[in-house]
Amino acid sequence: MDVVTLGECMGQLVPSDGRSVAEAEEFLLAQAGAESNVALALARYGHTVAWVSRLGADALGHRIRRSLAAEGIDLTAVMTEPRGPTGLFIKDPSPGGSRVTYYRTGSAASRMDETDAARAVELHPKLLHLSGITPALSNSCARCVDAAIRATHSAGGAVSFDVNHRLALWPDTDTAARTLAEIAGRCDVVFVGLDEAATLWRTSTPDDVRAVLPGVAELVVKDGSKEAVSFRGTDRVSVPAPRVQVVEPVGAGDAFAAGWIHAFLDGGSPEDRLRSGHSAAASALESVTDFAVRRPAVSR
Repeated sequence: MDVVTLGECMGQLVPSDGRSVAEAEEFLLAQAGAESNVALALARYGHTVAWVSRLGADALGHRIRRSLAAEGIDLTAVMTEPRGPTGLFIKDPSPGGSRVTYYRTGSAASRMDETDAARAVELHPKLLHLSGITPALSNSCARCVDAAIRATHSAGGAVSFDVNHRLALWPDTDTAARTLAEIAGRCDVVFVGLDEAATLWRTSTPDDVRAVLPGVAELVVKDGSKEAVSFRGTDRVSVPAPRVQVVEPVGAGDAFAAGWIHAFLDGGSPEDRLRSGHSAAASALESVTDFAVRRPAVSR
């Protein structure tokens, strides 16, 4: 596999008629999750991709499995978990920031543990992609992430990590800051938004974030509509973000990661990787769903 992603995917209910959840009469039922979003985009780029997780033994789980399989994503390591349902969330879209309501407590994916990490690594990925959402779901999920990083490095693979700080999932900001910095420091590629870094580590600039994570081989700091900056050793590269008519912002970070990884796997320069990330993020910003609904213009 070029890439294996490990994390929760949920059903997503979002208005399809441009109105709020309270007023809408038509809804779109899709699926979304940070890691499955990345898998989907990379599959559309033409890479070999697997997604590893647990789904409930329910209609929503079957729907997600069928939908992702149709995109060419390998699901052989996805378990059906009889003890918990597939998670669901409702998104109330807004260009300035969407409101999201989650129904994921006790979900099938929250029961992931070291065995799921083992199944992911057995697929021999060149790159394992994780996010900061998974370790916040449960103690067993935190152990899963820890085991996945250790096993991937032992097998000679690389690990990418999107910080993806979700305030509601953590007991407090200090715990999140400490845990996410520790995990990020063990990974080879790290993606983080400047806004979430400010909340976690009280940083103000991309260079401040680099000071917090000096040992990461390749650190990518996204500064919203302004720019993205990558640090590789002592090298610093910045590429401005393109202008985009924003429909809804959720999912743009996942798309950016997928675009960056796509260029990374194809041997692109640091500038190429940032430009590819921006391009993929723009596609997500122009959609009410969490992933680019059209196939990327640049494919393999």
